[in-house]
Amino acid sequence: MSTVPQAGGAPVDGVPPLLARILDDAALVSPGPRPEMSDVLEAHLDARDGDRGGLLGSLVVPVSRLQEFVAELVKRRPAVPVPITLSVDTGLGGVPKALSLTTSRAALLTTAVVEMPAPHDVDSVWLERVTEFVPDDVVAVVEPRRPDADGSDDWIAGVRRVVGHGCRPKLRCGGDRAGVFPGVTDVSRFLALVAASGRSFTASIGLQGAARHVDPDTGFDHHGWLNLMVAVSRALGSVPEATAGGPHDGGATTGDDEGGTPGIAVVDPSPELVEAVRDALDATDADALAAEVSGVDEPTATRVRAHLSSFGSTAPADQGAEMARLGLV
Repeated sequence: MSTVPQAGGAPVDGVPPLLARILDDAALVSPGPRPEMSDVLEAHLDARDGDRGGLLGSLVVPVSRLQEFVAELVKRRPAVPVPITLSVDTGLGGVPKALSLTTSRAALLTTAVVEMPAPHDVDSVWLERVTEFVPDDVVAVVEPRRPDADGSDDWIAGVRRVVGHGCRPKLRCGGDRAGVFPGVTDVSRFLALVAASGRSFTASIGLQGAARHVDPDTGFDHHGWLNLMVAVSRALGSVPEATAGGPHDGGATTGDDEGGTPGIAVVDPSPELVEAVRDALDATDADALAAEVSGVDEPTATRVRAHLSSFGSTAPADQGAEMARLGLV
C-alpha cells in the first residue's frame, strides 16, 4: 500500500500532490535517432489517458518541429488541450512566431513554458533579449552551458546570472556522453543556490532512475530523481521559510544581477546547506529515499514542488512504473 497520502495530502486520480505533473515528456528532444512525431504523440496521449496520467506535465516540443507537431495534433483532435513546453532550437528570434502559432491553436494545446540553452558566456544583454521575446505570462527557462569538468565556478556564475535576472534555471542531468552528466559538486551547488535564493528550477533528461546509479552499459554515473527531491526537501529545511517558501518565475523584485539589471536577489548558500544537499545526492538506496519522501508533510510537499517544478524523461512510462514499485503512487 502506498504511504503517499501522508506525503502532502490525499492523491488525486491516484497521484499525490508531491508527484502531480512532475514528468515532462522529453521523447522529442532525446539524444539519438529522430523519433517519429506520430509515434511520440500517440504514446503521450495514451499515457495521459492512463492510470498514471496525473504524473505527466508537458510534452517538450522543439520549435523546429512545432508545425509538424501541430499538424499531427490536428489529425487527432484531443479532447482537452495538450500542455507543451517549447524548446528553442532555432534561436531566440523564432520564439514570437512559435508562440503566435500556439496561441492560434489554443483548442489543441497550451504553452506556459519556453526553454532555451544559454550561450557559454551568458550575460545580462542576452538575458534582456530573452525578456523581449518571451512574454510575461510565459515562464522562461534558461539552461546555462556547463563544461565537462565538475566544480565549474564559471557555470555557477552563469546560474547566478540566470536566477538574478528572474528566469528559471534548468539543470541538465545527462545525455549521450559522460561529460554532460554533471558531478555531485556541480549539482549540489546548483540546488543549494536555487533553494537559498527562493527559486524554482527544472531538471532535464538524464534522470533515468529513482536513485543514483552507474549504468552497466555505458559506465555513466546517473543522478536519480528521488535524490533531487530529497535534496530539495533537505535544503528547504536549512533555509528560512520566508525565502524557501515562495519561489517565483519572471518579473523583477529587489536586488541586482551581476550586470546591474534589476532582478531577483541571489543568496549565496552556506557551506552547511551545500553539504546537506550533497549527502542526499550521494545516496543510492531508492527504498530509503522513497521512505523519506513519503514521510514529508503537506507544507513540505508544497514547498518542494514549488522549487522542483518538473523533470524531463525520455521514457515517462518507465518512471511511472518505478514510482509504483516504490509505493509512491
